[in-house]
Amino acid sequence: MAAQEPSPPSSMENNKPGFPKKILANKLEDKHLCNCCQNILRRPFQAQCGHRFCFYCFNRTVGSGPQKCNACIKEDIFEEPTSILVQGCAFPDNAARREVENLPAVCFNEGCSWKGSIKDYELSHEGKCEFMILPCPLCKELIRLNEQERHNERECPERTLNCKYCKEPFHFRNIKAHDEICPKYPMICEGCAKKKIPREKYVDHIKFCSKFRTPCRYHVVGCDLSVSTVFISIEVSMYNIISVGAALELQLHSEKTKVADLGRRCQELEVKAGTFEDVVCVLNREVERFATTMEASNRQHRLDQDKIEALSNKVRQLERQVGVKDLTVAEMEGRLREMSATTFDGVFIWRISDFTKKRQDAIAGRAPAMFSPAFYTSKYGYKMCLRIYLNGDGTGRGTHLSLFFVVMRGTSDALLKWPFNQKVTLMLLDQSNREHIIDAFRPDITSSSFQRPVSDMNIASGCPLFCPLSKLEGKNSYIRDDTIFIKAIVDLTGL
Repeated sequence: MAAQEPSPPSSMENNKPGFPKKILANKLEDKHLCNCCQNILRRPFQAQCGHRFCFYCFNRTVGSGPQKCNACIKEDIFEEPTSILVQGCAFPDNAARREVENLPAVCFNEGCSWKGSIKDYELSHEGKCEFMILPCPLCKELIRLNEQERHNERECPERTLNCKYCKEPFHFRNIKAHDEICPKYPMICEGCAKKKIPREKYVDHIKFCSKFRTPCRYHVVGCDLSVSTVFISIEVSMYNIISVGAALELQLHSEKTKVADLGRRCQELEVKAGTFEDVVCVLNREVERFATTMEASNRQHRLDQDKIEALSNKVRQLERQVGVKDLTVAEMEGRLREMSATTFDGVFIWRISDFTKKRQDAIAGRAPAMFSPAFYTSKYGYKMCLRIYLNGDGTGRGTHLSLFFVVMRGTSDALLKWPFNQKVTLMLLDQSNREHIIDAFRPDITSSSFQRPVSDMNIASGCPLFCPLSKLEGKNSYIRDDTIFIKAIVDLTGL
């Protein structure tokens, strides 16, 4: 039973999340679920976006301020301000409440056969089921509601009991410890074997018990005689009536015995004290030597720390300098690569290697598009580049290789004629020089793609259905050594 989960608490108030899904007897429908706790709606409220929430869940969601509706985001219908949840934007959905309350329900507690509607479950069964699993408030063990009373009285290791002798309360686990100190606990006299003597009266009993024997009061100095407590009492009385001389003689004997014993102990202590003094002297010398060594070590440690800090500062400074130089070198290398691939006659050939890997990246969505290096119509002419989708884009996605032409912002744009109106020819080269795939177009001068760029590059324009991917499968002459070549020709007529 302890392996089961505790049952959820009952509440007729509005401060609880939805009913657990396990109570529904029929197939569960999404419209009956709270979009927050994902349980069956309890006191449903409908937000202005149309999604339903438990009254408790809605108030908890908007309690810290306006929130975006996660259901709207998940369904991709998010719209401001309709999808913003704020206090007062939701209303009680009584139609949904009646529909939910009339749904057939069963009790999910093991062994319970209760059946009815969700309304009946909330009114008369939730939190009252005898088979409901609850944690014991003392030992935290999971028990059924109908076994709680027996557990509390007989089984709980943390339960409180009243001592049957002194009537004082104590924890069950402390029963043995309590018996050791209970003033009413029944004792047995070791002398007369009398039973049921309360612990608080045991000392008084043995004082007058004729059969109880105790060691002589001088057993610490060697006397091993055991005497009756009554004899001790009689001895005390005799001391009161015998002559003063005899009493003094007895007392003197006792004192001499004590003095002799104390003298012997003093001699032993003096020997031990001398030994300890020698040990202390040796330890003091060791402590002084260790303190000197520690002071020298601390001085050296401080010097080392200063050196380490100075070197660390130097290393950080050098790392910053190396980082700046690395960035400069990377930027220069990028410019060199771009300059080495740049042409200034309107004709550009783009070599794309590792075609298979790059196509797989495009299919997986990791790198759906690639940009070519820039090229120009002349040294001070239009700046352009190509953009390719190896798995297609738009209408060609998944079926065609898509190729687009991009007008870029250049340093000489102020001297050029706009909009761009030169014929563009795009080609996928057949590396056997037999059948190139060619497409050409003349720019639409009304399109923003061919106006003077106001950002780094305009919107790409070109051929979404440039080449069927089927032509690139199997053995073909367009891919050699996992490499393809794209050629662009810009007609320079009129420039």
